[in-house]
Amino acid sequence: MKKIGIVGGIGWQSTVDYYTDLCHRAEQQCLAANARRVPSIPEMSIESLDMQKAISYLGCDGDESSWQQFDNYHRVALMRLAASGADFALLASNTPHHRFATIVRGVGIPVIDLYAVIAEHCARINAGRVLILGTAFTMKSQRLRNAFAKVGVDAAAPQGAAAQEVVQLIADLHVTRLAEAPERIARIARIAFAQSTALQTVCLACTELLLAFPKHRRTAAFEVDDIRYTNASALHMDAAFALAVR
Repeated sequence: MKKIGIVGGIGWQSTVDYYTDLCHRAEQQCLAANARRVPSIPEMSIESLDMQKAISYLGCDGDESSWQQFDNYHRVALMRLAASGADFALLASNTPHHRFATIVRGVGIPVIDLYAVIAEHCARINAGRVLILGTAFTMKSQRLRNAFAKVGVDAAAPQGAAAQEVVQLIADLHVTRLAEAPERIARIARIAFAQSTALQTVCLACTELLLAFPKHRRTAAFEVDDIRYTNASALHMDAAFALAVR
């Protein structure tokens, strides 16, 4: 199997999920082929970044120079992964993919584009119009909308108070597990669905939002209370494992 590089730490819980899921998939594949065989697990290198530092480096769209520290912080981590012998890499966070083209510039190994992976999956399942829930940058990201448009899928995000509620929920989930988090997400989705009958699928495009659905943190698509969700992180792991064993 190919060696996998992961840029993590933003946040650390999702980094644990990425590592655990990739190991679990490899183990299950080996055991299915030969239950007595010692499982072969892909080699991995992880560059764990400081979330506080990454957030302090966030720039302003329309001002390229304001993103220089953010882009460089992630690019240098990818370069360290390449130097470690990784065959390809992942950014185990959604927001950096808003700056994907700039971050991966000059990196000597392939980096899996999460936005492209999400869009292609939604096109395959005929997801209809997709509601994006994530950080403020992800929900506003024209790059993410372009990825959806490229495969013929329309995407929208909450506006105004609903968008602020998503951002606040993500901040709350950074601090603690919230029993009411699934209902808060469902309420936001139902309001959006009522405003546009074309909306059919909620894309959870933030690793922290998956903390609201612990049973589904590694499930690519699931339903809760008649709302259909797509799990961006699980789709990213699917793509990584497929590339690792190819």
